[in-house]
Amino acid sequence: MQEKFTAVVLAGDRNPHDPLSTSANVLSKALTPINGTPMVIRVLDSLSLARSIQSTILCGPEWSTISHDKTLSDWVMSEKVQWVQPQATPSLSAHHAMTSVSHNNPILLTTADHALLHPTLIDTFCDKALATDGDIAVGITRLDIVQTAFPNTRRTAVKLQDGDYCGCNLFAFLTPQGRTAAKFWRHVEHHRKNPIRVIGILGWRTMFQYLIGRLPLTQALTRLSHQVGLTIRAIELPFPEAALDVDTVSDWALVQDIAQSFQPAQYPQHNQSLPTEDPE
Repeated sequence: MQEKFTAVVLAGDRNPHDPLSTSANVLSKALTPINGTPMVIRVLDSLSLARSIQSTILCGPEWSTISHDKTLSDWVMSEKVQWVQPQATPSLSAHHAMTSVSHNNPILLTTADHALLHPTLIDTFCDKALATDGDIAVGITRLDIVQTAFPNTRRTAVKLQDGDYCGCNLFAFLTPQGRTAAKFWRHVEHHRKNPIRVIGILGWRTMFQYLIGRLPLTQALTRLSHQVGLTIRAIELPFPEAALDVDTVSDWALVQDIAQSFQPAQYPQHNQSLPTEDPE
């Protein structure tokens, strides 16, 4: 029988005066409506329908905010999800939430602003993650398929020798050791929108290769694995919507427009995880 994941959804607020929350007139970014439904509810609905998810922990928003939204408070009060208090930063929130999960359970970490998340995407990622030998698996999508599907979007991408990749806000913690990566995350989370600074943490040689377009993905993963003392695998997903989160007012307008007619395709699950290799 295949293992099932505990999902952790980060729904805390970094900025009490977030422009998105202000524009949407909501108490928390997670409650921003996508065609009338708070995006955190869309995420929770998708997780509840995914066969690979056993239970869900919601980290944030603040309890006072939850009590102002009936749908979300019903989720929490009925114990369909377990709520935990958000911490000062996403990495601290992730660490705090994961401490309540048995070490025997793999964990799927995602965010409340992943408004186009759907069960097929979740199950594809989780299946591929379990098939790896890593401590951690990270979801990525090629920038070109995102731009082809959604030409009006601008996404942060890491430009590597074998292609440009977007992050997908999907992380699998597959071993107890993998959960210690939250310490490294604290070190880099302020640079999440600046790939050059993140790559620079891996050393000048890696930075130089990246700047001249000669850094392969597998080599970047190997060096990152060595840096954190864990085995990290990347899972390339064929879903362009996996790269879309709602981080700004323009993202909100785009995702609302997409969601009106969005029907997630049932993609064939042929993409393999991308293994690390020994650096030359």
